[in-house]
Amino acid sequence: MCRHLAYLGPPEPLGSVLVAPAHSLFRQSWEPRMQRHGTVNADGFGVGWYAEGDPVPARYRRSGPIWGDGSFADLARVVRSGAVLGAVRDATLSGADGEAAAAPFAAGPWLFSHNGALTGWPRSLAALAQGLPPAELLSMEARCDSALVWALVLNRLRRGDEEAQALADTVLEVAEAAPGSRLNLLLTNGDTIAATAWGDTLWYLAEPGRRTVVASEPYDDDPHWREVPDRTLLAASRTDVLLTPLKEPPA
Repeated sequence: MCRHLAYLGPPEPLGSVLVAPAHSLFRQSWEPRMQRHGTVNADGFGVGWYAEGDPVPARYRRSGPIWGDGSFADLARVVRSGAVLGAVRDATLSGADGEAAAAPFAAGPWLFSHNGALTGWPRSLAALAQGLPPAELLSMEARCDSALVWALVLNRLRRGDEEAQALADTVLEVAEAAPGSRLNLLLTNGDTIAATAWGDTLWYLAEPGRRTVVASEPYDDDPHWREVPDRTLLAASRTDVLLTPLKEPPA
């Protein structure tokens, strides 16, 4: 379900990152090459980006397919950024949340996306939801599974957890509560990227000191793309990428 991408590097037009490549996120909305679950990502899309000197990202999200939004084409042509997170959505369940359910979700300096689905939703996560502060639960943007996963991650971030650790701990907690869930998470603060491979594909392209791209699948045929093994935590900056295996929670 869904495809997403995060980019850190020299400022580029959004279209150069999300639209122009031969197998771009834009094209993956109707023709993904490696998606294991679902075939068309037409249930919404979003892009978040950072402007120089401003730690709080901007977002543009819509409930329809990315290819049908003429305003996005204009935006992508002229807006430039050195830190971007984009996503196209294939909804787990139909619902009325519209663009509120489309990634990236945002709070403070962070942008977040979830590629996957929670088994037994919503009952399987009821106990974890009860552990959230009531104000955070009531202020969720949407009622979908991805929004709750974001609330769990955000709660850890607000407690001071480092980004990669917040993702890893959330994945293990959710996987224990809802075995069989797919939990490919993607998080950026504009300077670093954290991601998990848990049930679907994840790749990265690193040119140390220049750019780092983390994506559900390669957006071109550059031979330097590397696949992230399943059950792995990725932590990246513009200069390096670190992969750490994640252990399955106890049965």
